[in-house]
Order: sequence, then structure tokens, then C-alpha cells
Amino acid sequence: MPKRRGWRWTAWVMACVLVAAAGLTGVVWQNTYALREEKVSLRHGGRLLQGVLARPDRGPGPFGLVVFVHGDGPVDATHETFYRPLWESFARAGYASLSFDKPGVGGSEGDWLDQSMEDRAEETLAAVRWARGRPDVDGRRIGLWGASQAGWVLPKVAARDRRLRFVIAVSPAVNWLRQGRYNLLAELDRDGASDREREAALRRREVTLALLGRRASFAAYRAALGDAEGMTEARWAFVARNHRSDATADLRAMAGTPLLLVLAGHDVNVDVGETEAVYREVLPASSLTVARYPNATHSLVDHEVENSDLRLTLTAVLAPRRLYTGGFLADQARFVRRPDSGGRTTPEG
Repeated sequence: MPKRRGWRWTAWVMACVLVAAAGLTGVVWQNTYALREEKVSLRHGGRLLQGVLARPDRGPGPFGLVVFVHGDGPVDATHETFYRPLWESFARAGYASLSFDKPGVGGSEGDWLDQSMEDRAEETLAAVRWARGRPDVDGRRIGLWGASQAGWVLPKVAARDRRLRFVIAVSPAVNWLRQGRYNLLAELDRDGASDREREAALRRREVTLALLGRRASFAAYRAALGDAEGMTEARWAFVARNHRSDATADLRAMAGTPLLLVLAGHDVNVDVGETEAVYREVLPASSLTVARYPNATHSLVDHEVENSDLRLTLTAVLAPRRLYTGGFLADQARFVRRPDSGGRTTPEG
């Protein structure tokens, strides 16, 4: 889900007015989910990770399990509650959901910016092993769900743990460097950048890539480019550690595990055409299901909703299940009910 910065004060005022008008009872109901949430923890690499196990609201189990793998950024276990509609949809399909705070976020120790994609994969494998030791989890029905940056983590995990039942990859990229270029150009086009602005941005990118290629320090980056444009020393180290990531080899190694590839029609972060082409080339058609949502953004929010601060705020407060584009939640639940039916494309949203 997007973390929209600079939301207009008026949007919040209007949200508060409508919340009051609608009555607190209705708002509480909209933000109450049919789940039993339990705070859980595990130790990995000598560090404590804390998270949430969200089980269906009824029944003793054992339940199937969806292990969540976050995208980029300092994400907590619930993704600021935006995962809960997904957890509820999986619960209705008989699956629990497991999600941990990233290192350095919430109650988890460490620093997520110190991680490589390999580190993230090992962390996910540790979560799966922990879950298989739970009596309320059916170890034969464990799968992965991940978004965006998780596209470089999910295939690594599935290649190493062939017992995984399925993988759901939401808006994943294949190659870090190509994804970065696509994202840069797409954002420039979206913002109506001039030819001069476009050329300057591409020159800056080329300088950045040259610095990464020779493993330059953050001080060298600042000396070459001046204004860091939001780049910090820790972030520079993270990018330097991961910018060569490419999922192709790991996708080949995980071939045969049922995979649902979720693609959005308004994705400025990921070139969905390239992603789909690579996944179709590398993975067997019998194990690949592709779901396209033409009206969705990278975060699977409806494009019109995400591009209106007022509508996004009101939907998040009054109807959070409707943040996701139409059909997305139902399709996720349908896939985990029948994970071995890969190769059939779900209806387009």
C-alpha cells in the first residue's frame, strides 16, 4: 500500500466530519476483522523478530498459512493495518496469515537497511520453519505472499523450500537496474517533465550507476551529485548491496511451484509487460496463473482512489476493504483454495 506523504489537511478534516456523521459504530465495524490475532516472535541470526499470526476467527485448525514478505521500506507486521483485509480474505479460505515487523521496525531488532535480498530470503525461510512447528498450522499448506521488492525474495525462498504449496507475487520486478530506469522514466512522464528535465535525470542516473559500479562511498556520491535527493548513507549502502538483483535464475529454480502473478494497469514502479514476459518464458504454463487489474496502481489500489487524497483518506477510514481494486481480494482467496490449479488466468479486474 502506498504511504502518501503531504496529505492535505482538508482531507483529514473532511474525513473527521464524515466519520462523525456516519457514527462511530459503523466506523468501528468497518475496521473490525473476522480474525484472531496473536503476537508472536522468533529469533533469527541472534536477533528477535516480532510479528502477528492472524488465524480465522473460528475453528481449532490446523490451518493453511500464508507467510507475508514485505516490499521496500520500514514496514511493520500489519503494514499500518493495510494487510488486514487480505488476512481476512485468506481466513475465509481457511488460511491463517503470518507477518513480521521488518528488522528495526516495531518490536524487531536490527536494521532492514543492513539486509541483502539473500538475508531477506533466509529470514523468510526461518519464519516458515517456525510456522511448521505450530500445532495450529498445517505444514503441508504453507505458501508465500509478497509485493514489489519481495519479487527478489519469493523465488529464492521457493527454490530452496520445495514443500511450499504456492507463491503469490504482487507487482514484482525482475531486474533491479531495469526496474529503476523504468520507474524513473514513468514518473517523469507522469509528472509532465520537460525534455531538459528528462535528460538531466538520466545523466544523474548514469553517474549514480558508475559510482555503484566502482563501489563508491556515500561521500563520493554526495561529492559527485551534490543534493542527495533523499538518499541517506544507510540507504546508499542498501542500494549498493542489492542493485544487481535479478530474479530470473531463482524463478527457474522454483519452477513447478504454483504461482499467481498479480499485475496492475497503472504501475509506474514496475514494467509489468517485461515481468509477465519473463515469468511466462521461465515458468511452466501449468504452474503459472496471471491476474491483471487494469484499473489498479502498483499497490493494487484503484487508480482513481489513490490519486485523490480525499478519496484515499475517506476510503481508508470508512471502508478499508475497498482500498484494493475490484476483485483482488476475492481472487487471492480463490487461488489459495485451489493452489494446484495454476496455469489458468483469473478474470481481469
